[in-house]
This record gives sequence, C-alpha cells and structure tokens, in this order.
Amino acid sequence: MITGFANKFLSGHERSIKAKKNILASFFLKGISLVISLLLVPLTIDYLNPTKYGVWITLMSVIAWFNFFDIGLGNGLRNKFAIAKAEGKYDLARTYISTTYAVITIISIALFAIFFVVNHFLNWGKILNTSIDINELEKLVFIVFTVFCFQFIFKLINVVFIADQRPAMSNVINTFSSLLSLIAVVLLMKTTDGSLLYLGATFSIINLLVPLISGVWYYNTSYKKYKPSLKFVDFSYLKDLTGLGIRFFIMQGAALVVFMTDNIIITQVSGPEDVTPYNIAYKYFGIVTMVFTIITTPLWSAYTDAYVKKDITWIKQATKKTFRLWGFIFIGLVGMLAFSNYAYSLWVGDKVQVPFLLSTIMALWVLLSTSTMVFSNFLSGISKIKLSLWHSVLVSIVNIPLSIYFGKNLGMGSAGVILASVICVFPRAIFQPIQYLKIINGTAKGIWDK
Repeated sequence: MITGFANKFLSGHERSIKAKKNILASFFLKGISLVISLLLVPLTIDYLNPTKYGVWITLMSVIAWFNFFDIGLGNGLRNKFAIAKAEGKYDLARTYISTTYAVITIISIALFAIFFVVNHFLNWGKILNTSIDINELEKLVFIVFTVFCFQFIFKLINVVFIADQRPAMSNVINTFSSLLSLIAVVLLMKTTDGSLLYLGATFSIINLLVPLISGVWYYNTSYKKYKPSLKFVDFSYLKDLTGLGIRFFIMQGAALVVFMTDNIIITQVSGPEDVTPYNIAYKYFGIVTMVFTIITTPLWSAYTDAYVKKDITWIKQATKKTFRLWGFIFIGLVGMLAFSNYAYSLWVGDKVQVPFLLSTIMALWVLLSTSTMVFSNFLSGISKIKLSLWHSVLVSIVNIPLSIYFGKNLGMGSAGVILASVICVFPRAIFQPIQYLKIINGTAKGIWDK
C-alpha cells in the first residue's frame, strides 16, 4: 500500500517528479530543523536570559539587513542559471555563477571596509536599547559582522542548489548548521556562564564553515562543470544578472523593511525583552510558513523551465494544486491559534508570556503571506515582477511609520508592529492572482506583463 502510494506520488512529468522528490526530502530535513529550532529557543533563553536573548535576535536582524547588498544577484543568478541550463548552455551557466561569486566577493570586501571605519562611531548599546556590557557587545558585533562578510560569499552554493531545482541540498546545509548550533549551546551551558560573545562567535563560525565546506565538496564533485573560476568571470554578463537582479534588489529591500526592522522597532518602542515573545510567536506560527515554503520553493525554477519550454498546461496544474494546498492552511492556523497558549507553555514554560492578540495577528500574517507564495514563485520565475516591485517600494515607505504608529502611538507593542506588516502585504494578495491569470491566459498587457 505504501509502495503504491509512493509510486503514484512520484509519477507524472519529469519536472514534477524532481520537485516532489525535493519536497519529500525537504520535509524530512526541515522536520529535523524544526525540532532543533524548537529546542534551541528555550535552551538559548536559559543560557542567556529573555533580555539578552532579545538583544541577540535583534542583532541578528540588523546583520541580516546587509543581505540587501547582494543587489539582487542571488535571485538574478537563480533565474539566469535555470534558463541557461534549460537551454543546455552549461558554459553560460558556469559564467553566470563565476561572475556572481566575483561581484559578491567585491561587495563583501567593500562592506567590511566600510563597517571597519563606521563601527568606531556607532553606539551599539543605544542601537539595541540595552545596558549590558558594552565591550562585550562591541566585540560580538565585530566578530559576527566579519564572519557574515565571508558567509555572504560562501552561501551562494544554496542559490545554485535552488536554481537547479534541488532545494533539498540547501536544506541539508541548513539542517546540519542547526544541529551543530544545538550541540554548541549544550556545550556552552556546561562550560560557560551566559555569554553573548561566546554564543554569537560560535554560531557565526558554524554558519560560515558548513556552506564553505559544502561548496568546496560539491564544486569538486557533482557540480564540477559549474565550478566558479576566474577564467569564466565575465563582467559583460553582469548586465544580464543585475538587469533582472536590480528588480529583485528593490523587492528584497522592501522585504527587509517589513521583516528585519520589526525587531529593532520593538526594541526601541517596548524594549528588547518584548522581542522575545514576538520571536516565540513568529517561530510557532512560522511552522506553517516553513511547510508551505518547502512545497513552493522548488516551483520557482520549475516555472522558469516550463515557461521557457512553453509548457503552460504544467504551469496551470502546478498552480492549481498549490492553491488547493493553501486552502488547508486556514484550518491549520485556526487550530494552532486555539491551542497557542498551551503550546507556548509546553515549549518555553512560564519564562515568556505571549499575548493572545499578538498570536492572532501573527496567524493572520502567516495566512496572507503564504497566499502570496502561490503566485509569487511563478511571477518571479518568469521575471514578471514590475507590479510587485512598485508595491515593494510603497511598502518600504509605509511600513516603518505604520509600525511605530500602531506599536507606540496606539500602545499595541509588538502586536501593532506585525499588524502593520499585515496591512502592507494585503494588496499583493489581491493583485498577484489577477496578474497570474492574465499572463497564463495571454491577456496581460502593460504593467501586468512586465
């Protein structure tokens, strides 16, 4: 019976089979990552304390802003690689990879140089709204950012895996990093006394070495024909990557405004201790986002392949199935919300209290954001993102003042911050399905076809 179900599930178009295999592998790996993540939160809070944990989460959000400086090259590479491979142009695919690595390396060096100069004038105690040991905090920031600059380069192997419709390989890297981080926290709890510096340095080094070693291994084995090489670096192809990438760059900037500023706004409005319940709710309801992301991630490059080959029937079928799956998310979120207080208590005990209003709005956020995944992977895969780009620009202008207004002026705290994100994402949940239908039916004109 199980064998029959497996054979039926793994049947269909070659593109679908590849996606399904990656979905199954990703579910297994993400399941492990989820368990590790759930264990890491209470262990890390125990090792530090709720306030220090909030400082750590906020600092990671600030560092994550610098992902913005890839100027969209990652997503540009993702599409261009998929197109080159679909057309059998393997040397061109290698050129795209080599050129992207070269440009990201230059950007990383520039970022480190700028940070090295500017960091002397920054007061991280005020930025993170904390009075913990400033010397320790400054050392932590320097180590974390320095390692990030190298990680910025080495993590490109994940982009190549995803572009090749093999996101499960990227999940292997992330899962192994999470496992090592869990082991590290346990060892730190036994050998040290709540040090942010030790925690940050250990996590940073782990997240650097794992993608570095993975890249070296795969570029010398199964991905040897795509191995980055100086002789394949051709900056004349940079226009191809950035022409598309610059649009993703702007969209990434808006995403950073929506996602990455939340923690810093909460820190300034309510204090770092309020970041912790927000992060707990985000991770809890984020389980749904994680599951749906596993399903939809392989579709981006699969859509690119299908659109290049004009396989509209496959695109319609894949989107229809994804939309049906999204329908179950509402039911799942209602159940998670009903049992949220019990789940929090079971997970982190009484160390952190999460307001029910925060949980409710977080569940609504997940419902809306996952609805956009149904269509955004198709639109991104075929590079029809101009409408989404203009929406992103609007979001980047509106989100921060709206978050401050709801969080501070209306006294909603962290619940107000995520409510602002809900309001900002709502228009996308309306216009993206319309754009999809117009494109797939051949009636898209003007901005709907760009």
